[in-house]
Amino acid sequence: QVQLVESGGGLVQAGGSLRLSCAASVRTFSSYNMGWFRQAPGKEREFVTAIRGSDGSTYYAGSVKGRFTISRDNAKNTVYLQMNSLKPEDTAVYYCAANLYGGNLYYTPTYEHWGQGTQVTVSS
Repeated sequence: QVQLVESGGGLVQAGGSLRLSCAASVRTFSSYNMGWFRQAPGKEREFVTAIRGSDGSTYYAGSVKGRFTISRDNAKNTVYLQMNSLKPEDTAVYYCAANLYGGNLYYTPTYEHWGQGTQVTVSS
């Protein structure tokens, strides 16, 4: 019933930019908290950023603060991740996630629905 589909990943040189999109089939999209996580080979999935549905508050991991921006378009049921000043250490599979009931948005199990991920590779 619920589907999240990421797009926009690809190859980019260090210092470049990329914008990821996550199209959601969830009902009442504006009620959902949305997050982006990433997972590099051999590492656990880590929090990147999140945006609340209730008030639009945003949260960022320290490693991406000032470089990444999360936003949402509720009319399009879409959340975006604008990534600027990309670094090789940003290389990972990026996942979109949705949460309806709230909680700690930094915590992976908080999210009820996940997309399949999109690969982002940053070369040096």
